[in-house]
Amino acid sequence: MLLLVLGALLLLFCSVDVWYFLRGAQVFFQAWFQPRIWDILAEQSIDGMVLPHDLDYMGHMNNSRYLRECDFARFHHYMRNGLFMASRKLGAKMVVGASTIRYRRSLAFREAFEIRTKVVGWDEKAFYLEQRFVSKTDGFVSAVMLCRQNVVRCSPESIIEFVCKRKIECPEFPEDLKHWISFISASSQALRAESGLEEKNK
Repeated sequence: MLLLVLGALLLLFCSVDVWYFLRGAQVFFQAWFQPRIWDILAEQSIDGMVLPHDLDYMGHMNNSRYLRECDFARFHHYMRNGLFMASRKLGAKMVVGASTIRYRRSLAFREAFEIRTKVVGWDEKAFYLEQRFVSKTDGFVSAVMLCRQNVVRCSPESIIEFVCKRKIECPEFPEDLKHWISFISASSQALRAESGLEEKNK
């Protein structure tokens, strides 16, 4: 019987990213029992530490782990400011449309850090967020990511009005975000032209 249980667990861990779903559940319950953040533009933080399964062959945090940790930090952020539940009630989905990360200094094994997440703006189709990995050793920003969170079957403005019960003025986009959005637009146009979509739409 014990062998069957162990075999089933082994099969489960080989077939499904179990740790991902366990971490997601942990973040959900952590955010659920924390105080609500009423300011949707407020920066929020979530703590982390570089563990053995985060390491690459160089002995520091794997590049892909930064993106994974950002996923959990955004979910935590949306849970606490009400955007996640509002999107669910409105029948909307929020999916990542683009992300760019810049690595400034590697995070070492057992190094504690925090991810600081904030909504920096929105347009008719997406929210734009900035996420920073800040070392707790010396406060150095080890990495910074920009993320475009596309809203499907709704609009960011509708979700914000649902949460805040009033219209909120979108802040002016910082210069780096403006350049990044221009890059996304140019890349999209180039790919559409490459695939012939531009000609078909004329």
